[in-house]
Amino acid sequence: MWQYEKKLQYPVKIKTPDAKAAKVIISQLGGPDGELSASLRYLNQRYTMPYGEIVGTLTDIGTEELAHVEMISAILYQLTRNLTPEDIKRAGFDTYFVDHTSGIYPIAASGVPFRAEYFQVKGDTYADLHEDLAAEQKARVTYDNILRLVDDPDVKDPIRFLRERELVHFQRFGEALRIAQEKDNYKNFYAFNRQFDKGAGRCSSNVERFGQNRNMKH
Repeated sequence: MWQYEKKLQYPVKIKTPDAKAAKVIISQLGGPDGELSASLRYLNQRYTMPYGEIVGTLTDIGTEELAHVEMISAILYQLTRNLTPEDIKRAGFDTYFVDHTSGIYPIAASGVPFRAEYFQVKGDTYADLHEDLAAEQKARVTYDNILRLVDDPDVKDPIRFLRERELVHFQRFGEALRIAQEKDNYKNFYAFNRQFDKGAGRCSSNVERFGQNRNMKH
């Protein structure tokens, strides 16, 4: 399915280790709005999407998020390599170090390890796409916060690139939402799971009424 090109999507070349910066940037690996949860969200949501164009969007973006996991991991590695015990203690990196040394482990800046609750797969076109739109904006805010806290230009450069990709993904999910609305061609997009309820023959009378009356005004 994938062809792996053995280079980062965007170069990471950090000359000065900084465990203090790593402590906040690590949230974009294993935090609630990080790249790992994004990749799992999109690559799992795509199976129940009814339209090929949206499946393609989720596959493309989910794959790119894996590349962003790789970039964040490279940033963390370069920020924490060759640290002395004094560096670790001075940066407050000791609580992470005692459990993981300088290995790359998915955890939030708050210290909470990665958990599956960070992402949702609902099996409903509109619920999932709105989840995705919100996720991209929350990730953008996290990158904004990181940029406020780090000073090294070598660190800020790839972080800015990752932030810009969140904006692009948000736009693409907006396009996916419009595609679904146009293809479904009915007005109450958010009232029920049209594909599942119709196919399973489990529509309530209220749902059936909504589905039959496509010209209903709201």
